[in-house]
Amino acid sequence: MYVSECEAMRKKVVWTGSVLLTAVLAVAACGGGDSSPPTSPTPPGGSGGSTSTTITITASGVSPQSITVPPGTRVTFINNDSRRHNMASDPHPEHTDCPEINQVGLLQTGQSRETGNLNTVGPCGFHDHDLPGVSSLRGTIRIQ
Repeated sequence: MYVSECEAMRKKVVWTGSVLLTAVLAVAACGGGDSSPPTSPTPPGGSGGSTSTTITITASGVSPQSITVPPGTRVTFINNDSRRHNMASDPHPEHTDCPEINQVGLLQTGQSRETGNLNTVGPCGFHDHDLPGVSSLRGTIRIQ
């Protein structure tokens, strides 16, 4: 009798484990059941600053010239100008204030590239390394 009771219990454990595994896989395949769309992070202080994470370079300069983002954000630079631009952190030529911006570097026409994660709270100035005196190619990313 003892062997058949153990056998029955083993079958029950195997069956219960199979049902549990199937349920876990079904939930994982459905993404956990959260059907709400992803949202953009809101910077501290509400809507006081821009939450754009893209800076576009054109013949007119960079736009916007100033943005505010929460810590950890990456900012994408897009070169829509007909010439190349070499984007870097201030000050020129050291580029030491926000080294994450230096990851953008040289952008040929039509190229885009992200900064590293901007984690240090405060202003991060940037400019075109090849044209450091051109004010329309200078800007600020405020991390707060």
